[in-house]
Amino acid sequence: MKYDESIQKAEEIIGQLEAADALSMDEYKRRAAEAEALLRQCKAELEGTL
Repeated sequence: MKYDESIQKAEEIIGQLEAADALSMDEYKRRAAEAEALLRQCKAELEGTL
């Protein structure tokens, strides 16, 4: 996934997490971990390590 796609997806997930009152704790943690992985990927790309 390219940087722009990754950052957009991470922002989308974060927005969902901020607005989601009905998520189970497991689903919240799964989505948070997905956003974290996307942001790590973006950081690595910016640092030129990918």
